Amino acid sequence: MKKSVLFGLVTAAIFSSNVQADTLDDVKKAGMLKCGVSTGLAGFSQKDEKGNWSGLDVDVCRSVAAAVLGDASKVSYKPLTAKERFTALQSGEIDILSRNTTWTATRDTSLGLNFAGVVYYDGAGFMVNKKLGVDSALKLDGAAACIQAGTSTELAIADYFRENNMKYKVVTFETSDQTRSGFESGRCDFLVSDQSQLYSLRIGLKDPDGAVVLPEVISKEPLGPVVRQGDDKWFNIVKWSLNAMIEGEFQGVTSANADEMAKSGKPGQKRLLGAEGDLGEKLGLSADWAHQIIKQVGNYSESFERNVGMDSALKISRGLNAQWNKGGILYSPAMR
Repeated sequence: MKKSVLFGLVTAAIFSSNVQADTLDDVKKAGMLKCGVSTGLAGFSQKDEKGNWSGLDVDVCRSVAAAVLGDASKVSYKPLTAKERFTALQSGEIDILSRNTTWTATRDTSLGLNFAGVVYYDGAGFMVNKKLGVDSALKLDGAAACIQAGTSTELAIADYFRENNMKYKVVTFETSDQTRSGFESGRCDFLVSDQSQLYSLRIGLKDPDGAVVLPEVISKEPLGPVVRQGDDKWFNIVKWSLNAMIEGEFQGVTSANADEMAKSGKPGQKRLLGAEGDLGEKLGLSADWAHQIIKQVGNYSESFERNVGMDSALKISRGLNAQWNKGGILYSPAMR
């Protein structure tokens, strides 16, 4: 290989690395975190009449803003369809994607992206019109399905129907609202999506009681935040911001007692809150980065219950999303 060509390749690689490795600096300079969210999904990312965003996915972005900028409100939200989301992240239009996105091998290895953890363990399921009298997905042979384009659900339902020697017709839509409207107007017999989305879409129907969520869960859908590859510092910050919320619940640290726990808590609580140890320094953040997350956003339990749990309209039980010592599979790696 000619030296000039080799020099060009090395220079390009260095330039590419530098471009991708400045997310933390860019966010600090802008004083704002650019967060990609859904076009509107109750409990996960939804804008109210005053323009304020809320939801479990929204809280992930708020936690990162609290950790990096010291202010959970310093977030600019970008609504994205399932088809738009990855391109927006790859191009640098957003700093983080937190949009009910399933972590899969293909997405993790072929898009130049990294999944930074799981905020909600989900699975694809079915919602049908109660008038159909269907009580199992195995009775949907030949039926028409409303599906949002560009989602992992498309592959999950294809596998399920093929495995059970059934056929179905596909009616695709760009957004979750359009998918719900298609179902409500009778363009399909059933709607297939992640179970969490089914509960969200169901309460948005004119007659929620006229729709039934079937018992079958046909896939594993771990949902979590996504960042660009090539920026390990930013990847670590997003990953450990989510872990701080999860660990906060485990340690019994809440938005109400975070200040007190930082002063008089147990060693693990003080370490989490930055009163002891140097986790903040290792992440390139202030010592109280996790303290700010929990104080401003809350721990995982507070966020879950407020957005999708018993304190919300969805009333979803913790299930797999309970802590590992309470019947679920949720836990944070050791924060030490």
